[in-house]
Amino acid sequence: MHPSPPDFSAVYDEHVWRVYGFLAYRVRSRADAEDLTQLTFERALRAWGRYDSSRASPATWLLVIARNLLVDHARADRSAAQRPVGDVGDATLPSAWDRHDLGLDPSIELALAELSDQAREVIGLRFGGDLTGPEIAALTGLSLANVQQILSRALRQLRTSIEAAREATAMESREGAEHAMPAQRS
Repeated sequence: MHPSPPDFSAVYDEHVWRVYGFLAYRVRSRADAEDLTQLTFERALRAWGRYDSSRASPATWLLVIARNLLVDHARADRSAAQRPVGDVGDATLPSAWDRHDLGLDPSIELALAELSDQAREVIGLRFGGDLTGPEIAALTGLSLANVQQILSRALRQLRTSIEAAREATAMESREGAEHAMPAQRS
């Protein structure tokens, strides 16, 4: 006999930000991350009676649900992108408002966008979902060595991209300041 699962509201309180963090690393808007987080917990609540604590921790179980919803979301997003613009409602069109809506520094958002889907997922699980390497390996089906390698390469790539973006911003600021200075009279 399996032990009874913990109270769902306590699991929600403990893991909602972990699920949101994982999703926020993977989608482009706060609204999408919030919607997918809500759907994750709705689906989890409906399946709570079938949760088996001997097979996975609540965090891992919730992140598997979130990951599956993310796949569904990406598929639906691709099919919407294939429709003619006239057939797409204004609400589904991307807007400048959503572009930097996750609360991340723009240089971090741009650097994350440069990563492969797999690297973004591993980064999201590690830093958004707060999972360990072995937990990520179990959830994704990758070996622990592969997870560690992906994390290492992705972090190096992120660091390089962020440093380059910050250097470019600093250079633009210096150039702007030089052009703004009035000519000195002798």
